[in-house]
Amino acid sequence: MSKLWWAALGGGLSAVSVLGIPNIAQAQEVGAKQLDGGDRPMLLSQVTSVSQLSDVQPTDWAFQALQSLVERYGCIAGYPDGTFRGNNFMTRYEFAAGLNACLDQIVAIIGDEESLDPTDLATIRRLQEEFAAELATLRGRVDGLEARTSELEANQFSTTTKLEGEAIFAVYGITAGDNFAGNDIDQVPAFGYRSRLEFHTSFTGEDLLLTRLQSSNIPAFSNVSTGYPEGDLFFADDSEGAVEVDALLYQFPLAGANVALIANAGAADDIASTVNPFLDGDGGSGALSRFGTRASMYYLMDGSGIGVEYPIGDALSLSAGYLAGDSGNPNRGAGLFNGSYGAMAQLTFTPSDRAEFALTYINAYNQEMNTGSVLTNLRRATNDAIPTVSNAYGLQGSFQVSDNFALGGWVNYVNTQTLSTLGGQIDRGSFDNWNWAVTLAFPDLLLPGNLAGIVVGQEPKVTGVSSGLRNSGLSDDPDTSLHIEGFYSLQLNENITVTPALIWLTAPNHNADNDDALIGVIRTTFSF
Repeated sequence: MSKLWWAALGGGLSAVSVLGIPNIAQAQEVGAKQLDGGDRPMLLSQVTSVSQLSDVQPTDWAFQALQSLVERYGCIAGYPDGTFRGNNFMTRYEFAAGLNACLDQIVAIIGDEESLDPTDLATIRRLQEEFAAELATLRGRVDGLEARTSELEANQFSTTTKLEGEAIFAVYGITAGDNFAGNDIDQVPAFGYRSRLEFHTSFTGEDLLLTRLQSSNIPAFSNVSTGYPEGDLFFADDSEGAVEVDALLYQFPLAGANVALIANAGAADDIASTVNPFLDGDGGSGALSRFGTRASMYYLMDGSGIGVEYPIGDALSLSAGYLAGDSGNPNRGAGLFNGSYGAMAQLTFTPSDRAEFALTYINAYNQEMNTGSVLTNLRRATNDAIPTVSNAYGLQGSFQVSDNFALGGWVNYVNTQTLSTLGGQIDRGSFDNWNWAVTLAFPDLLLPGNLAGIVVGQEPKVTGVSSGLRNSGLSDDPDTSLHIEGFYSLQLNENITVTPALIWLTAPNHNADNDDALIGVIRTTFSF
């Protein structure tokens, strides 16, 4: 065979369609020196059968024979424009697939061998002999796929529901620091878990019914050791091993808006973006602390209710929502409108897929942020839970500077008013508190899929107390505590991520008399 023949073998683009779709093989352009090894001629052996060729060319007998059958019986649909394009080469398996389709079509048209032209019958038998191995392989693969498909259909969980799961194994402990009373914190390492099963159900393809079951045995540090909410872990939620419905909501589009009906355990991120894309992983990924996961004012939203997000053009969206903390209780001082609640509005600006900014307002009754000092969470600071109303204002932002670095942060101002004297225990009044943070994220640091993160900020701190509350013995937080958090998530594979982290609290509870607290965590997340 000549060099020109071999050049034709490698120079074209394999684009023949069989069974109505283009093939997936592409020929590589081969230079003359690659073909003949430079100036030295290549010695080629003669072949006597198509079965000896690795590819089938338009000049081959087999190709021309199949093309003749195609033209006579119309047994291959070809490209969408109805052409067969028989001037392009195809691999032997592509050819066998085309032959197999052609034979099936001829049988459907003719019915039996007696009705075939003897010449065509001889051609078909020769083609079957030449490509017997390829035809057997293709049919074996099809049989295997059909068997696997049947097995999946017989054992699928649901035609409308997808199951996802997550399990967190965490080793954690406080290695240094003082508690709320100024005493040393017990330095006891602990091992706990949080497990979740989520059922994602869609009835129309555009809606989502989310049901989440959760079990956990990790208590918040503030409840068992520190006495203050600073440094609490986001995934701390001690159900004592009991399985609970942790989330139940239904999302659907309506008149251009996205609507969420939230039946249980709703949060701000069910209504609007928390503008912390790399660090807000709901405890399973990203930051480990409540403070580092999202801006503190978002925690004023908790309960059942409704959320609506409406896009305004390509870059703006307006979100609004209402969540009642004890909506299922029909007694006085509870229910959908007579108990604790949070109502929010947020304007989000997303100029690109790398930048996001938001202005947020929340009005809340009898809700706490559960971050920061004890005074900022006044309801836990008094013997009886004092009724309060809070107005919170926030600015959040995130900008991905490059593929491997993102900068973010927020600043929140909250004014809280007391609505009762608790029978003379405390005067009525108000106080202000502030919190802020700067976040750094390093996606794919060292290895693809890994993530490093740093959070530096001030958890909520009381900065201004009215005279009425001062007369009752309440005052500003005396000092400023910094929350410094660093972590590195190592993705072992698609399902397992290990994240060691350190959280350093200077002057815990915003009190310099307290020794700095150091919290160590190793979080292993299994997702499936």
